[in-house]
Amino acid sequence: MTDAEGTGMRDVLVIGGGVAGLVAARAAAHVGLRVTVLEAADAPGGAVAAHELAGLTLDSGAESFAVRRNTVAEFIDGLGLAGEVIAPNPAGAWLHLPAIGSATGSAAASVSVPLPQAGVLGIPGSPLADDVRRVIGWGGAWRAYLDRLMPVLKIGREHSLGDLVRKRMGRRVLERLVEPVAGGVYSASAADLEIDVVAPGLNAALTTTGSLSGAVTAMRSAAPAGSAIGGLRGGMSRLVDALRADLDLYGVEVLTGSPVTALERTGSDQEPSWRVTVAAEPGTAEPGSTMEGRFVIIATPGAQALRLLAGVTPEAAALASLDWPEATAVELATIVIDAPALDAHPRGTGVLVAVGTPGVTAKALTHVSAKWAWVAEAAGPGRHVLRLSYGRAGQDSPVARLSDDDFQALALRDASALLGVDLDPGAVRGFARTLWGDTLSPATIGAADRVRRVRETLDAIPGIDITGAWLAGTGLASVIPDALAASTRVRHAALGL
Repeated sequence: MTDAEGTGMRDVLVIGGGVAGLVAARAAAHVGLRVTVLEAADAPGGAVAAHELAGLTLDSGAESFAVRRNTVAEFIDGLGLAGEVIAPNPAGAWLHLPAIGSATGSAAASVSVPLPQAGVLGIPGSPLADDVRRVIGWGGAWRAYLDRLMPVLKIGREHSLGDLVRKRMGRRVLERLVEPVAGGVYSASAADLEIDVVAPGLNAALTTTGSLSGAVTAMRSAAPAGSAIGGLRGGMSRLVDALRADLDLYGVEVLTGSPVTALERTGSDQEPSWRVTVAAEPGTAEPGSTMEGRFVIIATPGAQALRLLAGVTPEAAALASLDWPEATAVELATIVIDAPALDAHPRGTGVLVAVGTPGVTAKALTHVSAKWAWVAEAAGPGRHVLRLSYGRAGQDSPVARLSDDDFQALALRDASALLGVDLDPGAVRGFARTLWGDTLSPATIGAADRVRRVRETLDAIPGIDITGAWLAGTGLASVIPDALAASTRVRHAALGL
């Protein structure tokens, strides 16, 4: 990065060059505002990134988006990627679970079964369906069916997804269906997830239908037909490439390798302005540079955002003392391997792992080349791409201290167990590890109140706004609308609308 001092006042400074920051910057630039994006990493995009592995360009972070309300697809169309949205293989995922009634402690005490598809977050709409009984057994199925005979809870709305499922349908549904999905999607226990965040409308549907299974059925009936997720041919990183091209077209500066270490108000309520301090180049004695803007949008991960807000006002500083969940680190292992035995896609598009399943450390596996046809075409016959995920909220990382070689060996053993195929270490053609850390979950209990406090506090401070997944929710379908809303508020203030 070049020294930013003396380059003049920007209209908008965007701190954070992930998708939220890039989307907000684009919207501000489209109305003629002078915008600079400051990104700490060496490349923009945040969790939507790519890496090269064995001659393949693969997503190293987000690989899909929720298609609800068509929000993301419409945004992608506006970037010139119309027709590039694709659906995944509809085969669906499997579950890897402890065998019912078996002794624990060995891989032989585990089973793999298809994930029932007629559910919401693993909650079954038909507890006695064959695919549900295969997972939870007859005893678990009859216990889950009792949900239809229970009165609706009279004590008010439930907050904990795990508590609701356990009360209504029993432990087997919770532990063997819901917990693997919660861990795979949110890296958290279902007990810690806020229902109204992860399953909006479920509480209301429960009251209306009189049972949890009825609520699930009603929600699925109301959902649009087709796949719940989509992707981009060539990978989701193409979204970032298209955003960068559009930002270049509108003259937006994107300064990478520019971590912002401090934020302070320099103007008044009537004429807001802000100064940011950007860290000096590593290894130099320079004190760092500063940059000024009339307006600022914070679009960083949650922990960094709270640190920056500490220097804004006492009220903003107090936000850090709210009951935030512990940050979760998730580490991914990506393997490219020659394994013709996987051509049959023995576990569909991937596997979700229940807590406590013996013989496996990973919490999930995605069979990338089975899920996305474009990856299979690029890889060629007999070559497969696997991605395994490690790390759960509230637990130490099981792989943080492993060397790359040891991590690869563990991931290959886990993949063999989860896919039911002995994978030859000598057939590995590429391996990469990717760490996503410093993440505050937007879905844990109390999230709605914490987000409201953040929004209300910043609403009272002219010239600043905030966005990002830690506030908006997981996934591009939540992040993009929130970033557009933040940019709209800043644009209106900047243009006096």
